[in-house]
Amino acid sequence: MNERLRSWMVRKPRLSVRERAAAPRSVSRYFPFFVLAGAFVWSAVTIVTARRQESPPGTITLHISHWQLETGVKDALDLMARRYQELHPDVRVVQNIIPESAYGTWLTTNLLGGTAPDMVEIPDSSKLPHDVMISYYSRYFVPMTPCVSRLNPYNKGTDLENVPLRRTYKDGMRGSYIQELQDYMHIPLSLFGVRIFYNKDLYRRLTGKTEPPQDYREFLAVCEKIKSQQDAQGRNYIPICAANDSMWAWESQMFDPLSYTALRKVDFDRDGFASAEEVYAAFKTGLIDFQHPAYKARYQITWEVTAYFPLGFTGLARDDSVFQFAQQRGVFLSTGTWDARSLIAQADGTFEIGVMDFPMPRSDDPAYGAVVAGPCYEGMPEGGFPVGITRTSPHQDVALDFLFFMAGRKQNEELNRVMGWIPITVGASMEPFYDAFAPRLEGVYSALSVLGLGGETRSRYQQLYTLYQSHQISYEDFVAQFAPFYKQRGQVDFEERERDWRRDLQRNAATAP
Repeated sequence: MNERLRSWMVRKPRLSVRERAAAPRSVSRYFPFFVLAGAFVWSAVTIVTARRQESPPGTITLHISHWQLETGVKDALDLMARRYQELHPDVRVVQNIIPESAYGTWLTTNLLGGTAPDMVEIPDSSKLPHDVMISYYSRYFVPMTPCVSRLNPYNKGTDLENVPLRRTYKDGMRGSYIQELQDYMHIPLSLFGVRIFYNKDLYRRLTGKTEPPQDYREFLAVCEKIKSQQDAQGRNYIPICAANDSMWAWESQMFDPLSYTALRKVDFDRDGFASAEEVYAAFKTGLIDFQHPAYKARYQITWEVTAYFPLGFTGLARDDSVFQFAQQRGVFLSTGTWDARSLIAQADGTFEIGVMDFPMPRSDDPAYGAVVAGPCYEGMPEGGFPVGITRTSPHQDVALDFLFFMAGRKQNEELNRVMGWIPITVGASMEPFYDAFAPRLEGVYSALSVLGLGGETRSRYQQLYTLYQSHQISYEDFVAQFAPFYKQRGQVDFEERERDWRRDLQRNAATAP
């Protein structure tokens, strides 16, 4: 056996720990680290490149967030960004579109973390409770009060040229004024109206009628007839396509007006409205309770109408009800002008869409005639698509100027034409289709406000009211469980809310620009 073979066969001694540490390691052992490092470098370069394309050197980039996924909204804002850039070449505007279901959580996370965009669409109460939003306004948003009396430079050459911003709005920016903070907090861009959309073809085929129902009893009759029929797959048709997010429309337009006659009992300051504090005081002192005819009627009509909503509607989102309508599973759908363009696009010529008013009970109705005081009052429409500027924005002045730009008559008309919404600026024209959404200037409104106290009172009400809407508990059970809790807990929630508002007012005054 030669020396070379013998040396190969002889077992080499094991290296010590120190010797192994000093020995060169195989490249393969470091391969995962090389991959991670390469991925990190690649992602960093990609992000930097994207940011440079988004905001080249010497430019200002504004970010605006919203949840509007309806047809035309993204295109309209992109158009406004291009128009604005033509006047201000150094400014870019980028949209951040967040799903509606996650918007409240997303906004809260970014506000708390200091990473919120420059401009934010203010969420409605279905996404963030009003009392929570009050705190957010005072901590994270720039007050608009110093701006509402300024002239809008983008109205130059029009009859609004010398008119303060607030007076260029059809609603006088009433919805922008937050009473609890005594400040204007956002700039609205549109007006909205709410009506009932219906599938004309399906309605005609299932009911044999061509005209929509004109009163409440006729409406119930056609709903019953629709519900009794089945489609080709053996499924019953849905008279009213609805979701949890749909209830507010039926409540404000059809249910709540029946509570108006209770106003005489709860309007202590005689200002014509029933505040949450006044309603609570009336309940606490025994001046009124849930057995008042107006309140009983309000909840009874809720029970009757929701019987024609889809099964499990309290767990459905707005998109689910729109999908049911687009798939011709149901006949009626209550929503606002913000959905009009999307509904027409989804119908795509397969069926014709009509618009009808909410069918209120008549004055001679056997169950509701005694409490029917008039139609729903819409004389004070508030601005929609409200946008606020965050305190963390490094370009607050530029963001404000962009909002002024979109509020100018010419731009506001073009913005809402592309979105398919109603312009909010005085003198801006709208499509004839939206004439059906013209507000009613005479009528009545709600005299029942039990959510305004917030806290545990609101949570308890929402839990029980959801069960009542879905017919899982009776009105008697609802009252028996909520009324004692409301009277006992309401004062605690009221006092805590007042303390929060006073703290927020002090903080807002200390940090105001």
